[in-house]
Amino acid sequence: MTIDLARARADTPGTATVAHLNNAGSALRPRVVTDTVLAHLRREDEIGGYEAEDEARDRLAAVYGSVATLVGAHADEIALVESATVAWDVAFASVPLRAGERILTARTEYVSNAIALLQACERTGAVLEVVEDDEHGQVDVDALAARLDDDVALVALTHVATGGGLVNPAAAVGRLTRAAGIPYLLDACQSVGQLHVDVDELGCDLLAATGRKFLRGPRGTGFLYASRAITPRLVPPVLGLDAATWTSPTTWEPAPDARRFETWERNVAGLLGLGAAADYALGWGTRAIEARAVERGERLRGMLAEVPGVTVRDKGVERCAIVTFTVDGVPAAEVRDALRAAGVNVSITRSTSSQLDLAARGLTEVVRASPHYYTSDDDLERAVAALPRR
Repeated sequence: MTIDLARARADTPGTATVAHLNNAGSALRPRVVTDTVLAHLRREDEIGGYEAEDEARDRLAAVYGSVATLVGAHADEIALVESATVAWDVAFASVPLRAGERILTARTEYVSNAIALLQACERTGAVLEVVEDDEHGQVDVDALAARLDDDVALVALTHVATGGGLVNPAAAVGRLTRAAGIPYLLDACQSVGQLHVDVDELGCDLLAATGRKFLRGPRGTGFLYASRAITPRLVPPVLGLDAATWTSPTTWEPAPDARRFETWERNVAGLLGLGAAADYALGWGTRAIEARAVERGERLRGMLAEVPGVTVRDKGVERCAIVTFTVDGVPAAEVRDALRAAGVNVSITRSTSSQLDLAARGLTEVVRASPHYYTSDDDLERAVAALPRR
């Protein structure tokens, strides 16, 4: 399949008013997603929240199947939650840790994950180890293999770095962890929706993702994949209604599937919108989306490389649609604001959000532009033309 750009843009009202290169932050939604959310909110107004949820029960159940299909999983391996951070946190908090056990991560680990890892080590006496990058800037798979001993409790990896176009070799890591029998938690926040993601190919036991980024779903939505093999071994530290059954006044049993990681109260309209976003992406085909998104990223890198004073900062053998750069003598905020004034949306990644990566490279901040499959050549040209110069 290929992407019909005219149809993709017609489905996306925002493309008429802005060149949106901030899909790594929060994407422009296709009309069907917004319509799905609004329709359910209106129904809640008409008949009540519980009643609208009961009426939508079959459609809500179908969201699990749509999300599962998106990542090559089974519906009972999906938990629907509020964000990728919630998904990652509940998965990580369920992994038992003992003093002296080791957690392995990479330099591209996301800030929220890194803080949670450090906090858990402080609380439990576990030890966090950062595996060095290879010569391409991605996690060194050979170095990781050399560290996979019996005392490793978890490997935690971010698939796509938030501060660059790097795509880590997640499948190679998965082959190692499977062979060693070590749990593998993958942050796919930036990869689901822009890359073809298949949990069997990646070899991860747990995968966290959001709705609002490249998947183009509503804010306040996300999901966790927890494999059938690992779920019985993990019990979240806090369980509630539907995550567990109160079997007697003094006993309880966790849900047998990934729903043990959910909370009962949730944004039903948003989750229906998440399902619509997953179905919309599946309608294009994830491989077609990946091909187009990656091409947009590479085209923008090439255009930026031709601008005097601009330095592209992306690393890696495999790169995606996230493009980071600096402009000599111009603070990132000034670049962002100049682009915004020209109707172009970008964002900034600072070293405070990437201590192990950007800070280690001596970078305090980068401008982050993230096109998507609906991005036109005109959008890219508009962005480059609007760059401030010194």
